[in-house]
Amino acid sequence: MSVLTPARTSGRTASAQENFSAWANRHRKWLFAAPAMIFVGVLIIFPLAWTLYLSLTDSQGSVRAASDFVGLENYLTVLTDTERFWPAVGRTLSFTFVALACEIILGMGIALLLWRPFRGEKWVRVAILLPLVATPVAVGMMWRLIFDPNIGFANQVLGLVGIPPQPWLSGQDSALPTTIFMDVWQWTPMVVLILLAGLTSLSDEPDEAARMDGASAVQRFFYVTLPLMMPTVIVAILLRGIDALKTFDILYATKGKGGGSFHEVETLNVYAYGLSFDYNQYGLSSAVLILFFMIIIGSMWLLTMRKKAVSK
Repeated sequence: MSVLTPARTSGRTASAQENFSAWANRHRKWLFAAPAMIFVGVLIIFPLAWTLYLSLTDSQGSVRAASDFVGLENYLTVLTDTERFWPAVGRTLSFTFVALACEIILGMGIALLLWRPFRGEKWVRVAILLPLVATPVAVGMMWRLIFDPNIGFANQVLGLVGIPPQPWLSGQDSALPTTIFMDVWQWTPMVVLILLAGLTSLSDEPDEAARMDGASAVQRFFYVTLPLMMPTVIVAILLRGIDALKTFDILYATKGKGGGSFHEVETLNVYAYGLSFDYNQYGLSSAVLILFFMIIIGSMWLLTMRKKAVSK
């Protein structure tokens, strides 16, 4: 018996190794991707969990200072703040919807112009993509100089045609539209790229059939091209909408702390930043960020449901 025991043990070990090898071979795509998925998951889950924890405490002053658990008190404080929080929500949604609508409309128009080959199209495409080369902070500083009320190029041009200087970034009513214009100027090329890729993947047969039936260019666009492009349009809305909701760098570069003297461009991102780094109210800031995260997730969920309905 003592002679047979090692052989049986060796047989069981070999069988276990073979079973593991077979299992690993069947699930190799998950095993190869697992390290990266775990790493990315930790990067996402840990900051979110830590922010959620801070939102339930009265953490302030210093991140090393002792803090007490206060439950939902920070959320109640934020949700009842009608002077800063709710106006910031309105500005965030206004900024996102207006900028996104302008970028989709302009992006579709430019993509349609670039859809068919023409002389010099390569140079035109390069020129259109130039705004994407600069960083948002550099773009914000550039437009801040252009819209400067005293030495800015924009008011100098208006003066040539007899129009008085405008308070582009200093006016309470003009600051937000001006920053929306900056965002549209920089990010419309990204929408053009997405929509142009969708247009080039379309078959010519539906458009040619509509042309043979006597449909005009406008009719072919609204009844043939646009319905076929809707999945691509919704993808562009998803990608650009998430970015527009999170916009911070252009706003901070042009208006600084608090989104201006009267908080005229203070979105939720700028508001949360001020609570954290100007007032050291980490608990309140974390509550704002969690609520902001819920707004983003809700908006993207609605758009995803819309995309699935369009795909069907």
